[in-house]
Amino acid sequence: MPQESSQPAQPAPPAQPGPRAPHRVAVIVDEGTNPFEVGVATELFGLPRPELGLAGPLYEVVLCTPAREVRMNHGFFTLTDGRGLDAVDSADTLVVPGRPDNVVPRGPAVLDAIRRTHARGARVMSFCTGTFALAEAGLLDGRRATTHWMWAETFRTLHPRVRLESDVLFVDEGGILTAAGSAAALDLGLYVVRRDHGAEIANAVSRRLVFAAHRDGGQRQFVERPVPDVPDESLAPLLAWARLRLGEPLTVAELAAGAAVSPATLHRRFRAQLGTTPLAWLTAERVALACRLIERGERRLDVVAARSGLGTAANLRARVRRETGLSPSAYRRRFGPAAGEAVTA
Repeated sequence: MPQESSQPAQPAPPAQPGPRAPHRVAVIVDEGTNPFEVGVATELFGLPRPELGLAGPLYEVVLCTPAREVRMNHGFFTLTDGRGLDAVDSADTLVVPGRPDNVVPRGPAVLDAIRRTHARGARVMSFCTGTFALAEAGLLDGRRATTHWMWAETFRTLHPRVRLESDVLFVDEGGILTAAGSAAALDLGLYVVRRDHGAEIANAVSRRLVFAAHRDGGQRQFVERPVPDVPDESLAPLLAWARLRLGEPLTVAELAAGAAVSPATLHRRFRAQLGTTPLAWLTAERVALACRLIERGERRLDVVAARSGLGTAANLRARVRRETGLSPSAYRRRFGPAAGEAVTA
């Protein structure tokens, strides 16, 4: 009779997670939908991104239509053979672009598709005047939302129970997100990519778009950019200079000195060109750098705080939580090297 082994049984190695299924995005293309915003959705979520070196796509996009053939805004484009509205029932995120005839009610099938998606807990996003459709579906009563500033008063008249914020780029109400003008759809889309996949991937997507990686949703929609009759006053050189020195104790006075202007003039230029203040821009850049350092594997919060210019671990925790909704440790678990394949800048 064989003797029993005196060695304790070795635990089985943990199962290795298989490749994660891509996040499924459905885009409703209704009669009169603006083509630009459909293009934004497909550009952000639908393109393959081999430059990231990932095992599979980040998102999978389907275009859903209430009819076999849909004429888009002013008949410039016609979409044929889109998926039916039933396709929204398997989507993780639903995108509702805008259209110009916002006083004309959406069709019952479109509104029902929006309601069904929200009711089962999927994320719902609107671009530009797509906010009207979300309001018609009853999703926004008592909630904050935004839409294009030209349509703000019409929206308030039609939907007085919605808490409209007409001077911001986008609003995040948890499972419901709304963007202002068409370009603000890019801001909201990159914000969602950053929430889903971290700052490194969002930065890579923004570089391919040649678009700012991060503009806070609270920035103003309408940013005045008058044609200058004096030498170029672009902030781009100053911003590039400051990004190389985020770990240093930069102040607004030092930024103004770097631009050879007074602090008051610098504030006016930031407001006019970026729709924010120098200090708010500097803080946002430092938080973005801190997130990238965490994603790259730096575990020492004091080191991250010092290299990003946030000073202390306590300030780092507060700023990262405010920006991402996650503590640094939770952010690391979700987006750090152990969460997936490393991404190089």
